[in-house]
Amino acid sequence: MAKITSAVKRDKQAEAKRLRNRSSKSGVLTARKKVLVAISEGNKDEAAKLYLAYSSKLDKAAKKGVIAKNNASRKKSRVAVSLRKMA
Repeated sequence: MAKITSAVKRDKQAEAKRLRNRSSKSGVLTARKKVLVAISEGNKDEAAKLYLAYSSKLDKAAKKGVIAKNNASRKKSRVAVSLRKMA
C-alpha cells in the first residue's frame, strides 16, 4: 500500500477510472449481444434500431478513451456487415 499522499490519491483516481471504464465496456458488450441476438432471430427492424444504439455506445467509449477509435470502427463495421447480409 502506498504511503505517500500523492500516491494514495493516484491509487484512488486509478480505481475510479477503472470502474468507469469497466462499466462503459460492459455496456458496449451488452449492446453488441442484443444486436447479434436480433440478427440471429432475423428481426431486421429491431436489429437496425439496436445497431444505432450499439454504434452510439462504441463512439462514446472511443471518445472517452475507453477503447481505441479504430477498435470501435472495426467493431461497428463487422456488425454492419452482418446486418447487411440479412437482406
